[in-house]
Amino acid sequence: MQLTFTAPLWQWDARQDDAWWFVTVPPDESDLLAEVPLPPRGFGSIRVQVTVGATTWRTSVFPSKEQSGYVLPMKKAVRRAEGLAPGEPVEVTLTPVDL
Repeated sequence: MQLTFTAPLWQWDARQDDAWWFVTVPPDESDLLAEVPLPPRGFGSIRVQVTVGATTWRTSVFPSKEQSGYVLPMKKAVRRAEGLAPGEPVEVTLTPVDL
């Protein structure tokens, strides 16, 4: 399964340092991720491979009741390399791993 979507970059309000930035996986794509048969992981996370622009890395997406779906952490190195700015749309391709 490979999902591609565009969503804005946002900062987690609980932490005002520069480390906690996310993109919310849209509802339809979050529903598809929730149906992936994977072994249980901490916090309900799902390991994924992500591509944004020319940058590809592995991380996990995490379920968020506040965001009504999964959230994807956006590392500072990725934000810098791809020139991502707060509130701007980010095109993301992600694929669950460990299937």
